[in-house]
Amino acid sequence: MISTLLALSLAGSCAAWPLARRVGQRAAGWLLALLPAGLFAAFLRFEPAIEAGRVVTERRVWAPSLGVELAFRLDGFSFLFCLLITGIGTLVVVYAGAYLNEETDSDRARFLALVLFFMTAMLGAVLADDLLVLFLFWEATSVLSFLLIGFDAGSASARRSALMSLRVTAGGGVALLAAILLIGATLGTFSMSGTIARAPELARSPWIAPIMAGLLAGSFTKSAQFPFHFWLPNAMQAPTPASAYLHSATMVKLGVYLLARFEPVIGLVPGGRDTLIGFALATMLVGAYQALRAENFKAVLAYSTVASLGILVMLVGLDGPMASVATVGFILAHALYKATLFFCAGTVLHATGLSQLRRMGGLARFLPVTAVAAALASLSMAGLPPFLGFISKEFLFEAQIESSWDAVPMAVAVLVNAVIVGVAGVVTLRPFFM
Repeated sequence: MISTLLALSLAGSCAAWPLARRVGQRAAGWLLALLPAGLFAAFLRFEPAIEAGRVVTERRVWAPSLGVELAFRLDGFSFLFCLLITGIGTLVVVYAGAYLNEETDSDRARFLALVLFFMTAMLGAVLADDLLVLFLFWEATSVLSFLLIGFDAGSASARRSALMSLRVTAGGGVALLAAILLIGATLGTFSMSGTIARAPELARSPWIAPIMAGLLAGSFTKSAQFPFHFWLPNAMQAPTPASAYLHSATMVKLGVYLLARFEPVIGLVPGGRDTLIGFALATMLVGAYQALRAENFKAVLAYSTVASLGILVMLVGLDGPMASVATVGFILAHALYKATLFFCAGTVLHATGLSQLRRMGGLARFLPVTAVAAALASLSMAGLPPFLGFISKEFLFEAQIESSWDAVPMAVAVLVNAVIVGVAGVVTLRPFFM
């Protein structure tokens, strides 16, 4: 069943380009959105099994001589990602159909097809239980993000940003492949679930240092952790629908997904959690500082995403059961409010032709619905009740209190969250109400 859904997603993505060119601008977004919407509904059918604590698995023979299987696994964590990828993907496709109204039918169709291929690659990555299969989908997200960021091929800055993102994420992918091959050589399996079940054995391996280095390099580059954070704000050269998708539910959280999967191994390696938290705190501080300095609407949101990704990596590094709850809660809340804010930013940029926040003001009179949506999303981003962002931040601080770490992560988290509150106010008050 899982492989069937992935096959349908791939087939639908292949059909998207010629189909979108035939139906024209007004209908293209709505028509192609039926694919992610249908996949969202299909994944929802697994909800009773997931709620009951069951794990849905599927294995197909692929390359038995190499020990590689088309193995897929749907549990609670991958279920959350599948719903976010397809649910927000539906909104992105609908939004993109209207946002790209000035593009030719061919360019609009190409963009929508790339978004759907990207969705398929993300679904494959979070569902794969074979590490080599995961790596194939992992690299597919890098290539497709390169195409999305550099969508405007006539722009030199877009081409530079696309190449920058590809160099960073593909370089991390090479390190990740080395780690996967070392895991296979050490344990004799490429199964992710099998690897996690044998976490103590892997942690005692003489190869654990290079394995950890490869895993961290792959995850840090994909999720824009310091010192690899610079590629993400530059990726704002992508059309706003692509920015919304990359920042909210897809690529940038894939590194966090992998770290969370390997958390049982990382926790057993001496200094593993300390390393995660150290890089996470640096990322949080750099992202918060740059968000305060940024003037471009999308850049402010991008740097706040960098800080949020640091928070997620810190949560993976913390010990205690509440850290896992906080990770899931923050992933969900961040995806919802950040996608909304990027949609609002795109509407403002499209309507005014301006990108600098200081040049905007009083837009609530002309874009009242956008202003209300931005205000609600900003309230959630700021962590005010009764929004989901408030609940996720409560979990965040509770996880820190319950962990064995000292007060340093708590102090940094309080400071960074204060900055995020300020950013939430700026991106709403400055363009709409001042």
